[in-house]
Amino acid sequence: MNRRGDDQTMRSLILALTSVMLLAGIADAQRTRPRPTPTPRRTTTTSKLPPLDVRAARVKVSNQLYNVDQFVIKLVPIAQNIEAMDREIMTKKVKKELIDLNQANKKKVLTAISTLRGALTTLESEFRAKPALSRYLVTVQGITTLATQAEDAAIAGKFVSSVDPLRQVSTKLNNTLAAMPNAEL
Repeated sequence: MNRRGDDQTMRSLILALTSVMLLAGIADAQRTRPRPTPTPRRTTTTSKLPPLDVRAARVKVSNQLYNVDQFVIKLVPIAQNIEAMDREIMTKKVKKELIDLNQANKKKVLTAISTLRGALTTLESEFRAKPALSRYLVTVQGITTLATQAEDAAIAGKFVSSVDPLRQVSTKLNNTLAAMPNAEL
């Protein structure tokens, strides 16, 4: 066969296939299929706000988390400097002014840790006392003990070691926030 005959045969095949596909599509469209019933949509979405005690406690937990995190960030270099100065005082003769400054810094850090511990104790006590918060007590429980450990380490002169319990407090507060419902539902 010649080239022209091949082209004509090819056109005929394409036309036949197109016709068959078109007819199959029309036949398929004629067939009735059961349609799935749509699931009813809820048209009224009412967001339920958590109780006021829970919302207020969430704000307090968030505030304390911020306070602890900022305190830890500031405490790390100060604690390292205090301990470095203590080592230097033991090995060398150091000016009286530097010794006094180091002692004053120790007192400031101890006071700050004590104040932080007091705030964390109050927060944990609130979770124990209020029934609406009792379900979240398990996540916040122990922050007072950890803050006391940090304070005890600082009193013992281990200022760098006092950071670790405070990081654990931060983790517990973060977990508590994650467990509590968000007021912006």
